[in-house]
Amino acid sequence: MSRSSTVMRILYVFLFLALPFLGRTQSYTFVFLNARSDKPELPKEEVDKIMKGHMDNMSRLANEGKLLAAGPFDGGGGIFIMNTKSTEEASQWISTDPGVQAQRWKVEILPYQPRIGSVCTVKEPYTMVTYSFVRFRSNIHKETVGDYPVMLKKHEDYISELAKGGNVITEGTFGEQEGGILILKGEVQAEVFENDPSIKGGTMLFEVKKLWIAKGSFCEK
Repeated sequence: MSRSSTVMRILYVFLFLALPFLGRTQSYTFVFLNARSDKPELPKEEVDKIMKGHMDNMSRLANEGKLLAAGPFDGGGGIFIMNTKSTEEASQWISTDPGVQAQRWKVEILPYQPRIGSVCTVKEPYTMVTYSFVRFRSNIHKETVGDYPVMLKKHEDYISELAKGGNVITEGTFGEQEGGILILKGEVQAEVFENDPSIKGGTMLFEVKKLWIAKGSFCEK
């Protein structure tokens, strides 16, 4: 079987696995503001001005109904969830952010489909909480491409079993081969995900961070 045929088979299997989720929830755009170790050193006064503009711009976008949820990671960086399924539109919306304009972060913009939980707007006054944020990245190359459909199904089964424990706040996907996220209550040990068959098989990679966000952002109680 040719490489292109194998990839097409994977895409068809992915769509088959995703069918139970289609049409059940709204689509959004997920923005990662990834911390940069190589960002330019600036005077404190300039950094403070940029960050004030960043916060003011977030408030404006939220008031306009464009920004639904946002929160920082421990150690730097953070996320936006935008109220659009168009990554181009989301890119235009965040282009007004002084921090983005100053390239204080490495920005990733991805289509997002929640499958457990959803995204909700939280009004002030709100309570900030910390969750364990897990990002999964597909690791498809010539050694793993043939195993991807089976491992993807095993990964989803593994996440479904984790969700039965009651600690999963939300879970969602970034698309066919872009991985996804899992957000959980409390501390989470890396070993939990090292036991995921897709991680063991090398078809997915993961990283765990602490996310600060307004309680209720994922429609949790």
